[in-house]
Amino acid sequence: MTKKFYFLIKKCYTIIYRKGISILFNSFSSSRERRGKLSAEGLIYILLIKKNYCKFLIFNFLNFMSKFIIEGGHQLSGEIEVKGAKNSALKIIPASILSSEEIKITNLPNIEDVNKSLNLLSTIGAEVNNTKDGVIIKTNNIKSANLSPEIAGKFRASIMFVGPLLARFGQAIFPMPGGCNLASGAKRPINLFLDGFEKFGAQIKKQENYYELSATRLKGCDFFFPVVSVTATESLMMTATLADGVTRLRNCAMEPEIKALADYLNENGAKIDGAGTPTITITGVEKISASTFEVIPDRIETGSFAIMAAITKSNLLIKNCNPEHIEILLEIFNHIGVPFEKHKNAIEIKEAKKILPYSIKTHEYPGFPTDLQSPYTILMTQANGTSLIHETIYDRRLLYTDMLMQMGADITMCDPHRVVINGPTKLYGKKLASPDLRAGIALVIAALVAKGTTEIDNIYQIDRGYEDIDTRLRKIGANIMRINSLKL
Repeated sequence: MTKKFYFLIKKCYTIIYRKGISILFNSFSSSRERRGKLSAEGLIYILLIKKNYCKFLIFNFLNFMSKFIIEGGHQLSGEIEVKGAKNSALKIIPASILSSEEIKITNLPNIEDVNKSLNLLSTIGAEVNNTKDGVIIKTNNIKSANLSPEIAGKFRASIMFVGPLLARFGQAIFPMPGGCNLASGAKRPINLFLDGFEKFGAQIKKQENYYELSATRLKGCDFFFPVVSVTATESLMMTATLADGVTRLRNCAMEPEIKALADYLNENGAKIDGAGTPTITITGVEKISASTFEVIPDRIETGSFAIMAAITKSNLLIKNCNPEHIEILLEIFNHIGVPFEKHKNAIEIKEAKKILPYSIKTHEYPGFPTDLQSPYTILMTQANGTSLIHETIYDRRLLYTDMLMQMGADITMCDPHRVVINGPTKLYGKKLASPDLRAGIALVIAALVAKGTTEIDNIYQIDRGYEDIDTRLRKIGANIMRINSLKL
């Protein structure tokens, strides 16, 4: 979000809150009948802030002013370049805290969550400079371990700052992180992180709206992840680099972003062994240096573009990507009739004559990624036959299929984790709203193949993870417009 809109929203919060206090104060000098009415009105104003309804209303207004209008039925062609991985960028930024030296980050995607992460880093005293060659970060003057709730409370990856702050400064104060609500309708839990920090010897104090962690000196530990978690693996791995002794992390996630982060830290003095495998061993060191980190290509964006080309029966060259990172999707393409050619840093998707059904079950890497489940579900609506989509990671990630049914898809929800799709079905343009980041890009893909015009609201969610997506898609032939653009 630009600073202009951040301060606009903050000002709205303040005005509404003060109005609530003012009404409550005035109620004390009013008649009994009017006092009750004013008290109720004042409390409603305050609850708008307390319960974040104000944020919801403001963002919905802004997002109403910014939407995608997409006319479907156009083939794509040419080439599209993959940007840096969101899930790699959001880890290297807080990793900069581990060193007092200057780090340069290249291939950083210009997306909402990355901008929030850089802003959060600035609020604790780091110097962040954008140059034409990348972002340069200096953390030698960090003066606070208190993460701003106005920023940290708005995106999930803010939790990644806690481990490095705790490891280097022995303290971290932070709110419950925000992000997409994919777990039982509530904010995704941070138990794994807290359990891990406690194992390192951190003292945890839970306050009403925030957590306070402290430690005189962290000590290496043996930690088993009861569930596989990418962010928790990366967080505890970073924390362990400056802890005393040896740490062994077991049942770790194995995503490419984890290995990329470990490789960088090792190049700068860390001692991490086994990143990219289920067991990671870290020997703590006294100091970590800093250098240049190039954010790896976004494998989820790569897969999204590949599915986009397949469903529109297009010829498309996807550049600046690592085909090995989406091996599971390419293997499925072999089964469903989507022809392609792999190159060293590119994938060429060729026109598919007929798409066959193929059931999938999401799984941690190298299995089928949950972040590609929604785009793949769209693809199966155009397959000739029946397929089953089984989402095993999050229990709210199939709710968007209701919107696909509105568009004409033949989908049966068996339970919150499984849907059956009968295809092919013609999709028709509708007025929709993006519920979250990954479902949002899936709706864009559905709109590209649908008959007629689709209007997608709440595109702030899509902008969180896909840099300037409308401009990039227009260059390959998509008929997509951003209207009343307010780039948040």
